[in-house]
Amino acid sequence: MIPLLLSAGLILADQLSKLWILSSIPLNTVGHQVGGGDFLRIIHVRNLGMAFSLGAGMPDWLRVVVFIVIPLSMLIALGFYLVLSREPSTFQRWILAGIIGGGLGNQIDRIFRPLGVVDFIDVKFYGLFGLERWPTFNIADSTVVICAILLGLNLLFGLGEGKKHEKELGGIRE
Repeated sequence: MIPLLLSAGLILADQLSKLWILSSIPLNTVGHQVGGGDFLRIIHVRNLGMAFSLGAGMPDWLRVVVFIVIPLSMLIALGFYLVLSREPSTFQRWILAGIIGGGLGNQIDRIFRPLGVVDFIDVKFYGLFGLERWPTFNIADSTVVICAILLGLNLLFGLGEGKKHEKELGGIRE
């Protein structure tokens, strides 16, 4: 249950940062350029879709199903798995708690903010993959992505398991 404190902390950090953006930067405006250049900007934009604004043009009823009902069901199931299962390691529990916290942070926006999820971190991408700037994101987005990458690395390579993982392999390191 202790990893759920991480979930709560992430939700709080995400929502407080979004409240700060809502109260200090007008919609579709650059509020701050961090470090003097334009590499990192704090801006106020809204996203009615998912990553890269996918699905923003869907009919409202379909967006509710695809972006609220299905993800919320998955987050609830993940929460039950985290609390009830003995299968995940300690490291995996913390990663899953991060995914739950980040996921719920954006779900709060989708349910209670009709203009869409508040995004505000804008990073220059220097033309990589044809993008001058990476799509704007928030704390919840970055948490879900980082935790999903860590979970993938953990499942593939045992990253973060340390001595416990060695014991499970009979002392043999992968």
